[in-house]
Amino acid sequence: MKNKTLAVWLTFLTGPLGLHRLYLYGRYGLWSWLTLLPVLLGAYGVLRARNISLDDQLSWVLIPLLGLSISAYALRAIVYGLQSAPDWNARFNPGDDPESPAGQTRTLTVFGLGTALLVGTGVLMATIAFSFQRIFEYGG
Repeated sequence: MKNKTLAVWLTFLTGPLGLHRLYLYGRYGLWSWLTLLPVLLGAYGVLRARNISLDDQLSWVLIPLLGLSISAYALRAIVYGLQSAPDWNARFNPGDDPESPAGQTRTLTVFGLGTALLVGTGVLMATIAFSFQRIFEYGG
């Protein structure tokens, strides 16, 4: 039985690594591996910026990939958390009662939603600000 609260927290905390897909779908599919690519490229961009400098143009192209990935999985956590119990149970717990407790929204689910919203929005805004700063510094 797949618990919605656990899925929200797994998606938020480990979404870019694809661990929530292992929990929800029971296998590590191609999509899980493909989500690692922008995360790894973004992390490489961060390491390049730390070792070379922020003036390295390749690093400022790669860094936003990490921020966008984190923001996308925070949004995915919000989507999971806002599903109604019958929808959640129909998708992830087929054969169980539509009002099964696993699909219910609990206090920890709401805290997960709030945290995902706060962090996801902050990371997205920082990514946009960083990207526009680099565009205006080098593009004009």
